Amino acid sequence: MTLVIKDLTKQYTKQKAGLIDYSITIDRGILGLLGPNGAGKSTLMKIIATISKPTKGTLFLDGEDIVNNPNYIRKILGYLPQDFGVYPNLNAYEFLEYIAAMKGVGGADLRKRIDILLDGVNLTADAKRPIGSYSGGMKQRIGIAQALLNDPKVLILDEPTVGLDPEERVRFRHLLTDLASDCIIILSSHIVSDIETIADQVAVMQSGRLITKGFLPDIIKQAEGKIFEVQIDKSALSDFKQKYQVIGTSRQNEYTRVRYLCQHTGIAPNSTPVTATLEDAYLFLTPNVK
Repeated sequence: MTLVIKDLTKQYTKQKAGLIDYSITIDRGILGLLGPNGAGKSTLMKIIATISKPTKGTLFLDGEDIVNNPNYIRKILGYLPQDFGVYPNLNAYEFLEYIAAMKGVGGADLRKRIDILLDGVNLTADAKRPIGSYSGGMKQRIGIAQALLNDPKVLILDEPTVGLDPEERVRFRHLLTDLASDCIIILSSHIVSDIETIADQVAVMQSGRLITKGFLPDIIKQAEGKIFEVQIDKSALSDFKQKYQVIGTSRQNEYTRVRYLCQHTGIAPNSTPVTATLEDAYLFLTPNVK
């Protein structure tokens, strides 16, 4: 299964574009989308989910034009939008049965399918409570469950880990890993460590354009030799930030340990090169992001 996107543009006004000549090929596995707010991640996902139409460009899933034939992907699609709404008076069973009916999913095994999904997102114990009484993280988990109801072959998840605690994020990662061998999974997250842990490949976006796409080691490699650490006096930190892009700091008595990205300025005295991470590479590839 392959999704081929070519020269995709979404123009909102003459001055504002969500996507600009965006081309990418996505195969089975997990693709993580990284980019600042306004990069076009949600716009791309809505177009793939056939909720929005592009201004120009093409999308083909296994050779089928899904812009002109959206039902081809809809029957095998699971989608969790960034702003996911629920019916607060329904409990989890009632809500998932309703969504299943909307998707045309039924049969004798539906209740068993719902039980499996609720167990997978750790909501079995709360399944008969009204969803309106759920915490934000629990609502997010019911959103993940509804996206999986029809056993999708294309799964689109926009900020799926928002509101999840660390234990639930680990559970979510395992759930996606189990699905990835037979499914195209596209997810976006501002939590870079989630992308680094989950994704097979990463696409970095900025201002509606694709900056780069590749396997994790290849993306991280682009920041090699650019990441350093240095110990400085606490009083010098403000001046240091004026010259270098600081990625992180940690206090050590009267000193501060600084991790920084060095691109166009000289390396600070007494610095030590360190191994780059995906977050380092992301900041290196999107230099205007602070």
